[in-house]
Amino acid sequence: MLRGLKMYGMADAVSDLIEQGAPAFQASVPILSQLLKAEMTEREVRSIAYHIKAARFPAYKDLAGFDFTASEVNEALVRQLHRGDFTDSAGNVVLIGGPGTGKSHMATALGVQL
Repeated sequence: MLRGLKMYGMADAVSDLIEQGAPAFQASVPILSQLLKAEMTEREVRSIAYHIKAARFPAYKDLAGFDFTASEVNEALVRQLHRGDFTDSAGNVVLIGGPGTGKSHMATALGVQL
């Protein structure tokens, strides 16, 4: 986890402590692990927020928050597009519909997924 967070000096120090078998270090490993997991989660959240802002999406949207029963949208087609296979062939997606049909929601959900 330390190397994944680019904390190479600490990773080397931890390796040395493990080799030495320091009892105090062994007792602190669970706490250190929890702190590192929290840092990785926080960095992921900040990264997602940065990318959403850079993409100029109005807000975070995903398909879990879309009500397919209230719209005439073809759910199977949207879920297929959500897998992102169309990007392999450099294909485009065009969303057409009246106001309130979920075009922006779906476009944002596709962008977030990819």
